Amino acid sequence: MENLNNRMLLTHATDTERVEFYKKTYTHVAGGVLVFLLFEYLLFQSRPIVEFALSMTQGYKWLLFLGGFMLITNYAESTALKTTNKNLQYIAYTGYIFAEAFIFIPLIYMAIIYTGSFEILEQAGIVTLTLFVGLSSVVFITKKDFSFLRAGLTIGFFIALGLIIAGMLFGFNLGLWFSVAMCLLAAGSILYQTSNLIHKFSTDDYIPAALGLFASLMLLFWYVLQIFMSRD
Repeated sequence: MENLNNRMLLTHATDTERVEFYKKTYTHVAGGVLVFLLFEYLLFQSRPIVEFALSMTQGYKWLLFLGGFMLITNYAESTALKTTNKNLQYIAYTGYIFAEAFIFIPLIYMAIIYTGSFEILEQAGIVTLTLFVGLSSVVFITKKDFSFLRAGLTIGFFIALGLIIAGMLFGFNLGLWFSVAMCLLAAGSILYQTSNLIHKFSTDDYIPAALGLFASLMLLFWYVLQIFMSRD
């Protein structure tokens, strides 16, 4: 059985070890974004896959789609955190990236149809990365522990999930302000994950750290893109 207790926490590491950990983590986040773009490109080359993904946005099918994504997310995060086997961690991370790419198909398809170009995707991507860098910088500069956000984020995500399910079941549009609220929730998640990066992880946890940051980044991108698409 793998021993997870003998790893050195980052707070006890040397400056050189911490810098190396940060480099590895953000390299893996950047790598995750590139793999996401690759998966997205490959998925869009298959018309049956795109049509299937679009069909899953209809009625209760979207709830099944969302439920499957949440199961994959939970499995990937728990696997990455509970094992020291780098191969398993990479498999979990790659599987999660693929799931993100798949669930993004309908939104990206609609975004392209909305403008007839990739411009809205580029704009949303730039805004998302800018916010991500800014929020991460706040944590690194202040060194503040944002672990207190965990309870609020958990409650917020359950409320958001309830509203999403209610919207699907009763056919109402959650609208612009829901997307804004979700961006705030995603921003809080980035602060929380970045804080964990500094205060909670060990020097060997760069893959699960990257997975958490990547998940928060993609959540922010999803709702920033929704906001851009809601403009008149």
